[in-house]
Amino acid sequence: MKSYVFPGQGSQFTGMCNDLYEKYPSLKEMFKNAEDILGFNISEIMFNGTSEDLMQTKVTQPAIFIHSMAILKILGDSFKPEKVAGHSLGEFSALVAAGVLSFEDGLKLVSIRAVAMQKACENSEGTMAAILALENEIIEEVCAKINGKVVAANYNCPGQVVISGEYTAVQKACELLTEKGARRALILPVGGAFHSELMNEAKQELTEAINKAKFNEPICPIYQNVNGLAEISLVLIKENLISQLTSPVKWTQSVNKMIQDGATEFIEIGPGKVLQGLIKKINREVLVNAPLL
Repeated sequence: MKSYVFPGQGSQFTGMCNDLYEKYPSLKEMFKNAEDILGFNISEIMFNGTSEDLMQTKVTQPAIFIHSMAILKILGDSFKPEKVAGHSLGEFSALVAAGVLSFEDGLKLVSIRAVAMQKACENSEGTMAAILALENEIIEEVCAKINGKVVAANYNCPGQVVISGEYTAVQKACELLTEKGARRALILPVGGAFHSELMNEAKQELTEAINKAKFNEPICPIYQNVNGLAEISLVLIKENLISQLTSPVKWTQSVNKMIQDGATEFIEIGPGKVLQGLIKKINREVLVNAPLL
């Protein structure tokens, strides 16, 4: 059974989607539509911008979303999902894939979320760090004892957890986790403390936007980050989408649940191969691919 997964922030790269744009003329209208919604020339940044340009949250998130949507447009009627999931931002792409959101409404929500998150980043001194080769329980215990705000934010795969919070608290956690046996504790080049309470100020704006957007019944289950479970209830989908902003991304749990529910092949729709690598580390028995275009 094929399952489709959609990447989040961190999978961007200079020149992203340019090859598809040149190969498939049908994408030109989609990009024009996207730029009318966003109010700036995102194709120029995606195709020719620097890595620093693409690092801005208000640019990164729409860019990754658009790249995923371009692939869906190319796949057309051959795309028939049975299960979908997205990593953080990728959850919005998954919702479009499941028929819950239109491309236009999905992009509007992504843009509002990105701008609100960037504001929250600018109003707080937060960061994230990757912790490698240490048990989840030890990471959680250490974070809980730190004097400051720091939490486990991304459960990416066995042996890879990302922590998030105030800069000094994350630094202290990295020191203690290294002493506890972490192979690496590496501060990441990100704009802020995503999936922590430092994103609280972005919640109200996103909540209002989600409540105004048109949500349709899903054509297949979506496995959401907040609980790693398959959801089809629009009420729960909306609640989880809002909670995701300040809650950990339970990616390992989501993938394991999808496999438990019958997934045998995962296809990553979006820039890069980040999720393919993570899924291989979660379960080596399943097939992991990108679509043939």
